[in-house]
Amino acid sequence: MSRIANWLLCCCAAAGALQATVKLPALISDHMVLQQGAPVRIWGTADPGEAVRVDFQGQSVATKAAENGKWNAWLKPLAAAGPLEMTVAGSNTISIKDVLVGEVWVGSGQSNMEFRLASAVNHDEEIAHAGFPLIHLFQVKRAVADQPAEDVVGTWQVCTPETAGTFSAVEYFFGRDLYHNLHVPMGLIESDWGGTPAQAWTSKPALAGDPALKFILEGWEKILANYPASKEAYEKRLEAWNQTVAAAKTEGKTPPIRPALPQGPGHQNTPAGLYNGMIAPLTPFAIRGVIWYQGESNANEEDAYRYRRLFRAMIEDWRDHWGEADMPFLFVQLANYQSNPYWPVLRESQTETLSLRNTGMALAIDIGESRDIHPKNKQDVGHRLALAARHIVYHEPIEYAGPMYRQTTTEGNQLRVWFSHADGMQAKGSLTIAGFTIAGADGNFVPADARVDGSTVVVSSAQVANPVAVRYAWADDPVCNLINLVGLPANPFRSDQPHYQ
Repeated sequence: MSRIANWLLCCCAAAGALQATVKLPALISDHMVLQQGAPVRIWGTADPGEAVRVDFQGQSVATKAAENGKWNAWLKPLAAAGPLEMTVAGSNTISIKDVLVGEVWVGSGQSNMEFRLASAVNHDEEIAHAGFPLIHLFQVKRAVADQPAEDVVGTWQVCTPETAGTFSAVEYFFGRDLYHNLHVPMGLIESDWGGTPAQAWTSKPALAGDPALKFILEGWEKILANYPASKEAYEKRLEAWNQTVAAAKTEGKTPPIRPALPQGPGHQNTPAGLYNGMIAPLTPFAIRGVIWYQGESNANEEDAYRYRRLFRAMIEDWRDHWGEADMPFLFVQLANYQSNPYWPVLRESQTETLSLRNTGMALAIDIGESRDIHPKNKQDVGHRLALAARHIVYHEPIEYAGPMYRQTTTEGNQLRVWFSHADGMQAKGSLTIAGFTIAGADGNFVPADARVDGSTVVVSSAQVANPVAVRYAWADDPVCNLINLVGLPANPFRSDQPHYQ
């Protein structure tokens, strides 16, 4: 045999051996946290037909790779524990170290979920005390994809002062709160992207299969069709901007903001693009539930009302892909912020989503910043999400929500507003309740006098002899102060809008 033939034979053998190597996705790696009390899938690739064995927590599961090289091994429900070691063996053996079993949560959404611990209120002290060996963090690298991806880029890290600062503040505070109350390991997976709409996080079949959402895909087709012209116009603006920047530097002036890239192929707002790149690869991994902070990018004239259908579809879509019909899904309502008249409509759409089972909403109507869309108090946001989880998911008998509107009845020249979660209703920091407005048949809303009467609030105004409708905190940045006994704020509402079903 010639040297060349011998060399080629060796190369082929080496390539075959490489192909046969058992490989694991990024989530199945050192420091991972597995979900307790539920079947857990371990998966990867190997040579077609290759035997693979997974050993963990006293279980030994054997499987074989399919013709496409993919394999799955299912572990029976696991007990909270750790640190442990897992072995995955085929033609090669992989030892996965520092594995914990506990509670696993995914945090997703846009910039307020992405908001880093290093920028939160009291961040220096928070980071200095962020040493939790039994809380592990995984950050998904940003990615847009045309089709559901097989894997993500990211690594599990132990929560320390060195790693926590760049992690989601809301998810960190949520996980820390649960850890202190549940006393089990916590796995926190962060997958978010600032400034993105909910349709980017929803799969294409879910969008295409709902006639009420067809406007999203139709609108995107128009964007793609107009992209060449948009790109050409952008390049001209960019050229002019570069000239302006050069002149500003010469004159010692502040340069203008760079023109925004036009939406088009590969843009992060692509419908289903972020679902494909950043959520689909996570769905084989067993989790307890999801926390979500998003909505700002849909709070506009076109989307605000229809968001209630879109958001519902997205939640159901994720549940379908994780294979859990009632997977817990907790979300944050938009905070107070000087924005636009569609802000309260978006909040209403979020509230309507609570009609889905195993959902919960944390309010931020009292802890936002009027002129900053990224309020720095993420501690209370994470805590309120954790309260919802402790009650809805872990069944603790605690109050987890502020007063929630139920119905309105008419009593002469006043209206009586009925609430749930109403124990100890009062005005925070004041004797006067602020935030209520009422209107007669003319629809002209005016500030109302309000007083608490048990689980109700009675509202009236000398300007409205025959009131027919009441609103509370119905503005982008409302002045409102109704809370319950545990200090949780009342939910914004309007009685004059039929509930969406």
